[in-house]
Amino acid sequence: MQNVLEQIGLQNYIFLSTILFCIGVFGVLYRRNAIIVFMSIEIMLNAVNLLFVAFSTYHQDANGQVFVFFSMAVAAAEVAVGLAIVVSVFRNIGAIDISKLKKLKG
Repeated sequence: MQNVLEQIGLQNYIFLSTILFCIGVFGVLYRRNAIIVFMSIEIMLNAVNLLFVAFSTYHQDANGQVFVFFSMAVAAAEVAVGLAIVVSVFRNIGAIDISKLKKLKG
């Protein structure tokens, strides 16, 4: 039985990861909702993690997969902190629109 990476091809993983990363970048740049921005950042992190796993499998080295494990742990902590900040901002301002965060400068 052939390896899944050989069946699908490394270039398809690169293409999918590129598309996911671009979707994440556009979400960060063009959306003003803080939750959408956090989700876009997570999409970008997952695109990079997909590449790490694909190249790790291609080179038959587990270092990339170990790095993905730690990256996902850090991303989970980041989401917890980010959502706590969003809840705190929503309690103070009443909205989670990024453009309205200028009120906090004062």
